[in-house]
Amino acid sequence: MGFGMRGHDLCSKRSFEDFCKAVNEMGITDIQLAFKKSITDISFDTGIYSPGLAHYLRRTLDKYGIHIVILGCYINPTNPIEEKRQAEVKRFIEHLKYAKILGADMVGTETGRFDPKLKHNPATYTETGYQLFLKTMREIVDAAEKLGVTVGVEGVSTHTLYCPEIMLRFLRDINSPNVEVILDPVNLLDNKNYKNQDKIINRAFELYSDKISVMHIKDFKIVDGELKFEHIGDGLFNYEPTLRNLKFKKPGITMLLENSNAERYHSDCEYLQKIYDEITEE
Repeated sequence: MGFGMRGHDLCSKRSFEDFCKAVNEMGITDIQLAFKKSITDISFDTGIYSPGLAHYLRRTLDKYGIHIVILGCYINPTNPIEEKRQAEVKRFIEHLKYAKILGADMVGTETGRFDPKLKHNPATYTETGYQLFLKTMREIVDAAEKLGVTVGVEGVSTHTLYCPEIMLRFLRDINSPNVEVILDPVNLLDNKNYKNQDKIINRAFELYSDKISVMHIKDFKIVDGELKFEHIGDGLFNYEPTLRNLKFKKPGITMLLENSNAERYHSDCEYLQKIYDEITEE
């Protein structure tokens, strides 16, 4: 496996050059970058993009030996307010333009909730919610295909694509080589299904391992009846099924650590690598 980290977990917000320097000093080459969560000296508001700005960013990344695995543009593609939904689509498409020049593997998003403020809403899991999400993604994927850029979609148990089966439905409906899956196994779990985690993770790999292109990895605990994210190795997540599937179905995949930090990063990688190395074919 390759390892990397989300930029906003690695260090506080700062200038782009200082951010790249901090990543380099940690010996990290692969990152997820969300502009507004990490960078202070450049505006990334919709409409700011130009090829000149993107090439400046690319030169700086190359200077420090950094590759963007995921350019994060986490929108709410199921926003029921049409004006806001269209604004999200426009912002995402602009990120596709950045990605093409930056050499990012993909632009990534979760799949949102049927609520203007992204709050929990039962309508998220309805056919109405799904069809609105699909409409949004068709607009985005049309642009991605024209630009030659990949869109990464991440399922979450409380979002529109909430389980492996509905992710498969989406992949079949969208039917595009420019759509791949960002798999975060913990994000598919909640306070009700976490004891079936091995079955859920294996099901995801069974249904669409060919479309899984990058991993997010973290841990979790149940606190007062709610699932809370935790540092790697400090919770209830069973890493073996995920790492077994990766070893035999997705060798070489990049794993981006979440709920890690600059102090823990290298030991977290060693912890995961040890489990991976000890897995043998049954």
